[in-house]
Amino acid sequence: MNIDQLVADTIRILSMDGVQRANSGHPGMPMGMADIAEVLWTRHLLVDPTDPTWSDRDRFVLSNGHGSMLLYSLLHLSGFPLTMDDLKSFRQWGSVTPGHPERDPVRGIEMTTGPLGQGFGTAVGMAMAEAHLRAVFGPDLIDHHTYVFVGDGDLMEGISSEAASLAGRLGLAKLVCLYDDNHISIEGDTDLAFREDVPGRFAALGWHVAAVDGHDRSAVDEAITVAKADPRPSLIACRTHIAYGAPTKQDSADSHGSPLGEAEIAGAKKAMGWDLPPFEVPAEVYGLFREAMARGTEARRAWEGRRDAWLASDPARASQWAAHWDPPPIDLSDIRFERGSKMATRKASGVVINALASRTPTLIGGSADLAPSTNTMIRDSPGIQDDPAGRNIHFGVREHAMGAAVNGMAVHGGLRPFGATFFVFNDYMRPATRLAALMEAPSIFVYTHDSVFLGEDGPTHQPIEQLASLRAMPGMWVIRPADATETAEAWALAMARTEGPTCIVLTRQDLPVLERSTGGGVMRGGYVLRSGDDAVLVATGSEVALALETAELIGKRGVGLRVVSLPCWEAFFAQDDAYRALVLGEDLPRASLEAAATFGWERVVGGDGLMIGIDRFGASAPAARLAEEFGFTPAAVADRITRWLARR
Repeated sequence: MNIDQLVADTIRILSMDGVQRANSGHPGMPMGMADIAEVLWTRHLLVDPTDPTWSDRDRFVLSNGHGSMLLYSLLHLSGFPLTMDDLKSFRQWGSVTPGHPERDPVRGIEMTTGPLGQGFGTAVGMAMAEAHLRAVFGPDLIDHHTYVFVGDGDLMEGISSEAASLAGRLGLAKLVCLYDDNHISIEGDTDLAFREDVPGRFAALGWHVAAVDGHDRSAVDEAITVAKADPRPSLIACRTHIAYGAPTKQDSADSHGSPLGEAEIAGAKKAMGWDLPPFEVPAEVYGLFREAMARGTEARRAWEGRRDAWLASDPARASQWAAHWDPPPIDLSDIRFERGSKMATRKASGVVINALASRTPTLIGGSADLAPSTNTMIRDSPGIQDDPAGRNIHFGVREHAMGAAVNGMAVHGGLRPFGATFFVFNDYMRPATRLAALMEAPSIFVYTHDSVFLGEDGPTHQPIEQLASLRAMPGMWVIRPADATETAEAWALAMARTEGPTCIVLTRQDLPVLERSTGGGVMRGGYVLRSGDDAVLVATGSEVALALETAELIGKRGVGLRVVSLPCWEAFFAQDDAYRALVLGEDLPRASLEAAATFGWERVVGGDGLMIGIDRFGASAPAARLAEEFGFTPAAVADRITRWLARR
C-alpha cells in the first residue's frame, strides 16, 4: 500500500476506533478530511513537537472542532505529548482529549474550538498577528503560515463572512483555509439550507480561491503550494465525502455525530485491507511523521540561529524582542488626573492607551468603527491596512469578527490586543468573550457607553443585564472604574493579568476625578473611599460619585455611611477574608448602587442587603432626566437607604 494512503487510513481508523470506544463523538469529518490532513501535516506544516511553542511555528486551527479525533490522531502520530492511552480516553473524565479541542499549546492545540466559526475568526487574528510581527521584525524572524480547517457549519455562521471580509481587506497572505465541502450537515444534505457559491463569496471578498477533490492528495498538495505563494488569503474548497470509506454510512448524516458501530467499522477496515487490532499503528506511519516533524525541528533550529545572530548584532534588539515575548511589568502610577476636574472614563482610557503605547510595543487594537467614540486610537501610528507594522486596527462594524480576531492575536503571542465597542454590543461578541475565558487568553475588551446615562439613544443602546452576564462568566474579569484615576489602574490591572481576559467598562458622560487618600485600590478589586460605621454603600463606575454625594447628604441625618468602590468583583473576591472584611465590614448592613440589573449583587451585600439598580430596560431622554426617573439622585438614594435602615 502507498505510504500516504496508509497514513490517511491510519488517521481514519484511529478516529473511528476512538469514537467507538467512547461511544460518543463525530467520526465522519475526520474520515473525510484524513487525506487533506495527511498532505498538510506531512508535506507543509512546520511545527516541532520537541519545542511546541517556538515563536515562528506554523499555526494549525481545527475550526470544525467536533472532528477532534482528527487533531488528536495527528498530534499523537507527530510525537506531541499525546499518548495512545490519551486517544483511548477520548471524551472521558480528566482526559486531555475532550470532546472538542481545548487550548494546550504544549500538546500542539493552539486554541479551543467547537462553537462553529470561532476557529476561523480566531485564525484570522493569528494571521493578523503574524503579519504585524513580520513587519516589525522582518521575515527572517517572523514568517509562518496559519492553516485552518473549516466545515459547512463554520461558513454558515455569520462570523465567517465578517472575518473573511476583514482578512481580504488586510491581504493576509499567510492564511490558508481548507474547506471540508462534504455537502452534509446534522439535518441532512446541506442543500436544505445552504446553496451559496462559497468560492465565489470568498473571491468577492478578496481571497485567492481554488477547488479540488479532497481525496486527491496530489491536487491538495499542489493547491496548498499555490496558495502559499499567493499574496492574498486563500480558500481551498476540498470536495470530500463524509465518513470516507465506511461501507454504508459514507455521505450520510448518520456518520456526523454518532459512532459508526462495530459492524460498519469492520466493513471499513476490510475495504482498506486493515488487519491490525484497534489503536495499533504501523511502524512506517510513525516513521513518516518523524521525518515530517524533523523538517519542523530543522526549521526551528535554523530560526534560532537567525534570531540569535540578529540579537547579537545589536544589543538594543534584545530588549525589543523581549518586550514582545517576555514583557516586563508596566507601571502607570505616574499618570495623574486633576482632582476635582471632570472627565468621561472613555476619554481617560484614551489618555492611558496612548501612554501605554509609548511604553510597550505589544499594545495593538482598535474598534468596531467607533474609535472617535471609544477613544481607542493610538496617536502617531498608522492603521495596519496601510502599514502592517501599524498598531491601529479598523475592524469595521464587525463585533463578531473583532472578538475572535482579538483572541487570535492574544493566543498567537507577542502582542497584547484589545477590541472596543459600545457596551451593549458585547452581546455580539459573546461567543468570543466566552472562548477567551475558556482559553485563559489575555484578551482585553474595551466597552464604552456603559449605562442608561448615555442618554437619548435609548434602550437599544443602554446596557442593563450586560454587567451581570459578564460577571457570571467563569474566568472573565470585569472592571468598571469610577473615575479617570481608577481607569488608569484598570488598564494596569488588565495589562498585568495574563491568565485570562479582561473587560474594561467605561462611561460616555463626564465624571468627577475623586479625592482619595491612597491609590492602587483597583488592583485589589475594591476599597474604602469614605469611612462610616453605621452602614456600607457599595458602588461601581459612575455611581461611586453618586454614593459619595449620598453619604454626605445622609450624614446630615445622623447616618455614618461607608462608601466602597468595587470596580472589579473578581479581583476583590480573590483577596483574603481579612481584606474583604476590612473593606465591607463584618456586621454592618450593606447596600449596593449600580445603574444596571441588580442580579448577582446579593453576593456582595448578602441576602438581607439593599440592592439599588435598574431591573428594566432604559428610555430615551437626557441623562439628568433618566437619573431622576430611575431614582439615581443623591436625595432619592438617601431616602431609600434611610427607609431601609429604619425597617431593619
